Amino acid sequence: MLIDKNIFIEELVEMFPFSVNYLSTKGIKCIACGEPIWGTLQEACLEKNFTPNDIQEYVNELNILAKNNKNN
Repeated sequence: MLIDKNIFIEELVEMFPFSVNYLSTKGIKCIACGEPIWGTLQEACLEKNFTPNDIQEYVNELNILAKNNKNN
């Protein structure tokens, strides 16, 4: 499964536990971080005033991380 901007944060964290650390480094809190967040990755990014280009970059990076974690 590829990660896209419309993935729900809850689903992202459940399917890709490594994403918790990644999201945290970007300033996006998630359920596992202790601050519940609901909605999609895009919605969370927009709340932090990230641009559409930023969001696409994060999606791309998350997919690279997902591929690397799958291969390990």
